[in-house]
Amino acid sequence: MRPEQKFKAGGVEATVWKNKSQKDGGESEYFSVGFTRSYKDKGGSWKTTNSLAVHDIPKAIAVLGKAYEWCVMKRKDDGQAAEA
Repeated sequence: MRPEQKFKAGGVEATVWKNKSQKDGGESEYFSVGFTRSYKDKGGSWKTTNSLAVHDIPKAIAVLGKAYEWCVMKRKDDGQAAEA
């Protein structure tokens, strides 16, 4: 399964996923957002985590804001009510 969209600032990334659920006898779609930070360990290998250093917080705010904006605008484009 491929993500719908990704937003990245430095090593901080927000990934938007489309999900489906069964509700009231019908199927509905909604978005969820995953969040990671990439870094190199002492051996030089790339790793990911969902923990942030203090200097990563502004990057996280930026990518999560973009992900939220994308989700809201996509819902409007699809003719569905935007979720706040």
